[in-house]
Amino acid sequence: MADDVDASGDDPWDFPHLDRRGNARMVDVTGKPPTARRAVASGRVVMAPETVRLVATGTLPGGDVLAAARAAGQLAAKQTADLLPLCHPLLLGDVTLDFAIGADYVEVVAGVEATDRTGVEMEALTACSVAGLTIWASCKSIDQTLRVEAVAVQEKSGGRSGSWTLGADGTVRHVPAPLSPRA
Repeated sequence: MADDVDASGDDPWDFPHLDRRGNARMVDVTGKPPTARRAVASGRVVMAPETVRLVATGTLPGGDVLAAARAAGQLAAKQTADLLPLCHPLLLGDVTLDFAIGADYVEVVAGVEATDRTGVEMEALTACSVAGLTIWASCKSIDQTLRVEAVAVQEKSGGRSGSWTLGADGTVRHVPAPLSPRA
């Protein structure tokens, strides 16, 4: 191995998913203890008000789009490591998908929980995105104005970095992780 490459990931210069040469790498979580992890992501599928009404009443030609979106989001969360090459396969404890109906949108909220050595933000984002895309696909034949937008992690907890929430104004409220007791 070249002297300028730090394979340990302990170099302060190091971006977790890049080595010193800029090559992508999976972060080594082998020595980290498993902790409870949780992440919530949300996004919106913007559409015409008439399309929202059809989604809300379950009267789209394809049936209950929200049931299909819920199942698709849950399946997607479980497949995240197969879709994104630097993600670790995780044993997810819970995946929830909730929907809120607005005048011209359907909001998707995905929550993911696990006890593992790395976070579940990517799983929550994947679940939210695929659920939104499922709604989009189910409505595209009747509404060409559809947009999936504003997919973002809203909160996360667990792990060394602690917990945080994203406020409506875009500010982040961080709560540091408790210090480990000294041995």
